[in-house]
Amino acid sequence: MFGILGPVLADGEVGGPRPRALLALLLLDAGRVVGTDRLIDALYGEEPPGDATNALQAQVSRLRRRLGVPIERQPAGYRLVVDPDDVDVHRFTRLARDGRQALHAGEHAEAARLLRDALSLWRGPALADVEAPFAEPQAARLAEERVAAIEDRADAELALGNTDLVPELRALAKDHPLRERTQSLLVRALSGAGQQAEALVTFEDTRERLADELGADPSPELAAAHLAALRAEPLRSTSVPAQLTSFVGREDELKRVAELLTGARLVTLTGPGGAGKTRLAIEASGPEACFVDLAPADGSTVPQAVLDALGLRETRMFGAPGDADPVRRLVSALADRALLLVFDNCEHVIGEAAALAHRLLSGCPGLRILATSREPLGITGEALCPVPPLREATALRLFAERAAAVSPQFAMDPAVVGRICAALDGLPLAIELAAARLRTIPLAQLETRLADRFRLLSRGSRTAAPRHQTLRAVVAWSWELLGVEEQDLLRRLAVFSGGVTTESAADVCGLSEVDADELLTGLADKSLLDAQGDRFRMLDTIRAYAAERLAESGELDAVSRAHAEFFLELAQTADPHLRRTEQLTWLARLTAEHANLHAAMRWAVDAAPELALRLIGAQTAYWRLRGVLSENIPLAARLLDKLGPETPPGLEEEYVLTVLSAGPSEMDRHRHRAEAIMNTLDWPLRQPHLLVAWATFAGPPDPDEPPTPMQRRMATVDDPWFRALFHFSQSYLALFNGNIDTAEPDLRAALDGFREVGDRWGISQTLDGLATHADLTGEWTRAVELTDEAIELLDQLGAIEDLAELWARRADRLLHGGDLAGAEAGYERAVELARRGGVPAILASAYLGHGLLAARRGDLPGARRWYGRALDECGGDWLSTGTRSRVLTALGRVTDDLAEAGSLHRQAVRSALSQQFGIDVAEAVEGLAGFTAASGDPGQAAYLLGLAEALRGRAPVGDPDLAALRRRLAGHPEFTRGKSTPAATARTHLSHSL
Repeated sequence: MFGILGPVLADGEVGGPRPRALLALLLLDAGRVVGTDRLIDALYGEEPPGDATNALQAQVSRLRRRLGVPIERQPAGYRLVVDPDDVDVHRFTRLARDGRQALHAGEHAEAARLLRDALSLWRGPALADVEAPFAEPQAARLAEERVAAIEDRADAELALGNTDLVPELRALAKDHPLRERTQSLLVRALSGAGQQAEALVTFEDTRERLADELGADPSPELAAAHLAALRAEPLRSTSVPAQLTSFVGREDELKRVAELLTGARLVTLTGPGGAGKTRLAIEASGPEACFVDLAPADGSTVPQAVLDALGLRETRMFGAPGDADPVRRLVSALADRALLLVFDNCEHVIGEAAALAHRLLSGCPGLRILATSREPLGITGEALCPVPPLREATALRLFAERAAAVSPQFAMDPAVVGRICAALDGLPLAIELAAARLRTIPLAQLETRLADRFRLLSRGSRTAAPRHQTLRAVVAWSWELLGVEEQDLLRRLAVFSGGVTTESAADVCGLSEVDADELLTGLADKSLLDAQGDRFRMLDTIRAYAAERLAESGELDAVSRAHAEFFLELAQTADPHLRRTEQLTWLARLTAEHANLHAAMRWAVDAAPELALRLIGAQTAYWRLRGVLSENIPLAARLLDKLGPETPPGLEEEYVLTVLSAGPSEMDRHRHRAEAIMNTLDWPLRQPHLLVAWATFAGPPDPDEPPTPMQRRMATVDDPWFRALFHFSQSYLALFNGNIDTAEPDLRAALDGFREVGDRWGISQTLDGLATHADLTGEWTRAVELTDEAIELLDQLGAIEDLAELWARRADRLLHGGDLAGAEAGYERAVELARRGGVPAILASAYLGHGLLAARRGDLPGARRWYGRALDECGGDWLSTGTRSRVLTALGRVTDDLAEAGSLHRQAVRSALSQQFGIDVAEAVEGLAGFTAASGDPGQAAYLLGLAEALRGRAPVGDPDLAALRRRLAGHPEFTRGKSTPAATARTHLSHSL
């Protein structure tokens, strides 16, 4: 073996500096001829000896004798006769190339293996002991290739979910502060390890260095890593958690699970806590599965837990409250996917988990579910796989591996360890808890203490659930070995759901952050907590035991209140940031604490209703930006019952938000009271998103009615976000009621306001409004450009459902401009996103677009099929009525049966009228006019066309064409009875005549 990736390496004696340099030159081109002039220049530089050719020949001869390897003399130079694969640099190059190709092909495990092999060939800096003119540039080139290979290997490892790369990447990034790929990999690794704060700081530091030293912006790769950190995205596309310890044994069980999954669509691993069900499920599921941890869930949040694991929202941002159906969303999103879902820890939500599993399996033929539970789910088609104790040999191996990890000096005594594992009934968790104690307790003493603890058990005096009793006993034993401060902390941590940070543990449990960090780390060392980045999580079995100790201590209410107050303060601190440039950072922080925020709500609803009201107010913007509504419905409804007929003074806004979170029936029951509050609120509001939530609930106001007190007050507020929202709402109503000219100034003012504060949601909505304006005025290229900018912003917010809607609108605008191919691609993208997000209403819009394309191309049967699919997807909320009316109109235009066409057109008008938007009513009326003309009634058709023109705002009072419009409307005197606009008269007449 020869090498230059470090000091020069050869099988024989090389000699001094000059022979080493010569050998290195020949190794760089092993098996190929190296020219004489090149060798002389490389060895001697600008001062060659007088007879350089003879000097070189002498050097080659001496090296040949020492190596015992042929160095052939050729007419043009010399050739070292060795296989390039016997030279480390050439083997490294081949392996690194193959690894990079595997990485690009998505074969991450193979890429990681090849690149690890390549990098293992390095023994230090390349050409480390070579002193010659060529050495420095060659060493620099090879060092660059080494860094690129490290980056490729890190990329592959991160794709596999490996979070152990942070120290290595941190050191590499320190050496290469301007190397963007290294920095982006570090950001990804930090984020994947749960260290979002450091990931974001790393990005900002790099961005500033690039700007200061290079005058450059971050590359797309670095920007994408930053966005993933902001969203707290997992390293890989699935949510199967990466494991930090080896998986020992269970070969038979793995084979059994694989066999069951080939024949059954629901397989449940059963067994007591600590049996290793979760780890077995992770190992059996493979990297492409989606892992759903149900431990923090309650009955109402099971569907939301699945949505979260899939990276989906249950509704669009600021979707209509009360219309969210997370189960329907899941069925829609998974209907066409082949996927394995892992439902972990089902036992405490067994009924809800079973019902959801049944619904998903019934509606999603490509779906399989692997569940873990202490009892079966009990539904048809379930295949059970009991998880037995570890066999003796496997138990000993597990104990030995875990013991060596905490005590490097551990000496295995099979007899002693065998007795310990037998006393622990072969339960993996019990074995790991015991092995963790070897850090401070010798093996023989460990056996004695366990023997004392399990004396009754070892004599066979057991209850009906021996394995459960064993685990409880070992947890209790581990508890008793803790110090008082450790016991206090572990007990109080039982109120946390979904993990704890040093900051939250210190605040809730009454410690300094230094003490909290030390105690948390100590509990993790004892296997009582699981450290994941900057968060610590407690196994459900240990959490249940800690909760019992907390209840016995008399501290439960006080610690629960401290927990709720901490997370209320966090939500209140975050709320204003969710309307500013830094909204992604704070959205990620709240998402990481979602389970704790929900746990705080559950406690406060019953124990502290006013605190619960404040929690709802502080979280409303977060819930809506994340698209989370349904899990709060039962809590909000229960809170309204707790409050009774009185609204706590000073919390009126929070009360209305609670009504809007409580589901359709509660919203109807409390609507009048909520309306009264909305009309008498003091301004400015303390809860700015109340305006958006109320508008989404109430729907658009009647344009012919005077402004409400709320609208009048809103126009007077100086806050830039409020002011932007006011201009946007005004422009929205103007635009969709045909007042196109008056809409644009408000849209521009709204855009300036939202850009000033940095609210991506507001900017994207306003850009879409400007795109609609451009579309209506025939500026289709500009409409598409504005839509593209809005899409980019929504992509940063991770709003798949809203993105689907914008892609459908983008396609509409391309269709209007005559770009049929671009429109078709846009509708396909909208369908893809809508299916992935499970958004039927957007599917309806995209299917409508495909139908319009088919009709434009003359394929009327195809158009009818698309329109039929679109109707099937239309929902019942007011936001869907415009789509329904457009589909009915389009279907009426391609229907052969005249009577059916008339019925469709009239349905379209009725549907549009229920929404109040003049622009949708105008399109429906125009379709009805076409039908009327085809039916042989040109006078009525002309009249209806006049109505459509009025509804589009093209004939306002004072317009020169008003007389012509009035002539079309002859015979309908209500048009001249003092109504403010032709649109008002048109709407009134249609309402009475249809």
